[in-house]
Amino acid sequence: MNYNWNWGIFFELEPGASGSYLDYLIGGLGWTIVTAVFAWSLALVLGLVVGTLRTTGHKGIERICFAYTELFRNIPLLVQMFLWYFVLPELLPQQLGNAMKAMAPPWGSLVPAVLCLGLFMSVRVAEQVRSGIQSLPRGQQLAGLAVGLTRVQTYRYVLLPMVFRIILPPLTSEFLNTIKNTSLALTIGLMELTARARAMQEFSFQVFEAFAAATVIYLLLNLLVVLAMRKLEQRIRVPGFIGSQQQTVAGH
Repeated sequence: MNYNWNWGIFFELEPGASGSYLDYLIGGLGWTIVTAVFAWSLALVLGLVVGTLRTTGHKGIERICFAYTELFRNIPLLVQMFLWYFVLPELLPQQLGNAMKAMAPPWGSLVPAVLCLGLFMSVRVAEQVRSGIQSLPRGQQLAGLAVGLTRVQTYRYVLLPMVFRIILPPLTSEFLNTIKNTSLALTIGLMELTARARAMQEFSFQVFEAFAAATVIYLLLNLLVVLAMRKLEQRIRVPGFIGSQQQTVAGH
């Protein structure tokens, strides 16, 4: 049986009459970007805190952060997505749980997706931050303390600015993973790019065109992110320092 190719399908009206199939996919791309940006912002904040606390030398705090890391790192992402969407509202106080269930689309799917992806990716960011701090010469921390800075100030003004320069390339990879992981949100009803590509092929029966378009859009989006992060890396690089330190982090 021969497949009926129809690349003109992108300019035909989609069943919801909101525009063409191409407009429909671009709308899904918008929700993919929104989900990825909010999830990545959450991941950066939590990852920074957890990764930093794991280097403080306080055994109790380090054990708690280690448990947090292992919890979210060792449960499959799809399982976590279902837990946030189906189980969390049942564990919350009844009024709050009902409010979550009653949220209108797409917010009822977006919020659990952002929380799931943000927490899942935060442990990966935390490991990058921890490795980056541990790769720095110990003399930098001692020098900060010697000039009268508190330990918090030493982390803020001496260690962390250098750490983010070191770990920017692996953080770029984690951001790309976040963008790609948003596709799992289709399982809880978020109509992001992959979900809309699937809906398009179900409406039009043009499966190859639908997913070929989604593939190209993901590729272009990720290439833009890589180029932007490469420019940022070149702009903030410390000459003669970053290259050797990145090798240390990569080998961690």
